[in-house]
Amino acid sequence: MPRYTAPVKDMQFILHDMLDVSSDKTPGYGELDRDFTSAVLDEAGKLASEVLSPLNVVGDTEGCHLENGVVRTPTGFKAAFDQVREGGWTALDLPEEFGGQNMPYILATAVGEMFSGANQAFTMYQGLTHGAASAILAHGTDDQKQTYLPNMASCEWTGTMNLTEPHCGTDLGLMRTKAEPQDDGSYAITGQKIFISSGEHDMADNIIHLVLAKIPGGPEGIKGVSLFIVPKFLVNDDGSLGERNGVSCGKIEEKMGIHGNSTCVMNYDGAKGWLLGEEHKGMRAMFTMMNEARIGVGMQGVAQAEVAYQNALDYAKDRLQGRAVTGAENPDGPADPLIVHPDIRRSLMDQKSFAEGARAFLLWGSQLIDRAHRGGDEDAHGMISLLTPVIKGFLTDEGYDMTVQAQQIYGGHGYIEEWGMSQFTRDARIAMIYEGANGVQALDLVGRKLAQDGGKHVMAFFDMVKTFCKENDGEPMADFVEPLKSASKDLQAAGMFFMQNGMKNPNAALAGSTDFMHLFGHVCLGLMWAHMAKAAQAALARGDGDADFLEAKLATARYYMTRRLPATKMHLARIESGADPVMTLAAEQF
Repeated sequence: MPRYTAPVKDMQFILHDMLDVSSDKTPGYGELDRDFTSAVLDEAGKLASEVLSPLNVVGDTEGCHLENGVVRTPTGFKAAFDQVREGGWTALDLPEEFGGQNMPYILATAVGEMFSGANQAFTMYQGLTHGAASAILAHGTDDQKQTYLPNMASCEWTGTMNLTEPHCGTDLGLMRTKAEPQDDGSYAITGQKIFISSGEHDMADNIIHLVLAKIPGGPEGIKGVSLFIVPKFLVNDDGSLGERNGVSCGKIEEKMGIHGNSTCVMNYDGAKGWLLGEEHKGMRAMFTMMNEARIGVGMQGVAQAEVAYQNALDYAKDRLQGRAVTGAENPDGPADPLIVHPDIRRSLMDQKSFAEGARAFLLWGSQLIDRAHRGGDEDAHGMISLLTPVIKGFLTDEGYDMTVQAQQIYGGHGYIEEWGMSQFTRDARIAMIYEGANGVQALDLVGRKLAQDGGKHVMAFFDMVKTFCKENDGEPMADFVEPLKSASKDLQAAGMFFMQNGMKNPNAALAGSTDFMHLFGHVCLGLMWAHMAKAAQAALARGDGDADFLEAKLATARYYMTRRLPATKMHLARIESGADPVMTLAAEQF
């Protein structure tokens, strides 16, 4: 059976040596000293490895089952969910007044990566609840917050988001679900939603659905969409549960992966719902949840890459195959371990350099979210808005690729279910699709985010990279700064191409959008690796920490700079080829 070990040591290095969180002036960060974060992460890691990880294969093989309108989750899920609840892990960063612990989002992100790496399908139940609670916290009335948030923070009640319908996914303006106003101020919700993660299950007393629907007579298209709170069980004035609402699960989708999560078709038959936020402004409220979810999905890409890498590394060290070309390294055995072979090393270094660089990117992004939300930093808000599609799109594309590389190290055994590697690949695949498919993330980045606030935020990113390179020019940082400079120039050249060609030929920009998202992602990871290299050098100079760990950091940073970061030149060449190679064929010529 595959194993999972929480990467606590790496997280601690990023939090304290690279990001220096305890010196950050953001409210709440002063408490994040090494001892405190170590205590939280060690305990979360123990829960992840000992409780959640063993259930990962159970969830994959058993799946969920619909019985008389009730979804039965896999064996052990309910007991594990109770443990997670009892430990207070469901509301680390939610406000204390609603039962949360008010810790910074960055710490919740680190814990979330552990839980997702151990068992992604299981962790989605609480992750979606957190997103729904965040939407109610941001847009709900005081009464709605008091009614729903305490039980959602504890996950006594869980939450969902209901967007997609059979005939509309990305184009939500086509939705048909209706919300008829009622005399008591509620709305009667009628329609069908599909692909609803955690839509029905047996682990919570109530499920609070957030449902997009159209109020009759409103504007056409997306401007006529509103968001509603629709509980599975109505809530009485005293907080107790009342009668069953008119919402039910019609079926469970049969999926490629995340079998332990109940992905449902939800039917609304005049279900009672209450407006969340303003009429016809549903997307504004839903995007509070979706933007959080996109960061969380990027985290899933990192988590699956990490757990797949851990197991591939174990296999490469244990599996004896062939001899090293430079001479036997295991002369007393019949063959050498796989890890002696250069191409196996290349694959493992791809995986290691991605997982560690992406983790740093994810935690830095979470720090920006804390600065925006806790500290009111508008520049941080603008930066994380720019980077969100990169975090979601690049980290899940690359994360999936890394699970495939990990599976490949096993050879034929990687294709056999008993070794467990295919589950990581199958589970990682959904992250490229849900919460806005990655092609849509790329379009959002190029079509909206680059020009946001007059291009202020992308220029701030370029200035940040330029300043870092200038401040760290020359030895001992030359190995890291020079490649970062070159990659950043590629990113700027791509942006200039869009500016010069995008207005007269929009297809020229959109045809290169996915390449631009990946180019941007590589520059972000290059920046992270340069920061980590600097932190590792400083720790070695002070004589702090584990020297082997720090030397490995520097070697991995050099690998990324020499073997991975040059991909920016390929992406730039594709972008500068324009729209013609993509758009030349007529539809009937395909």
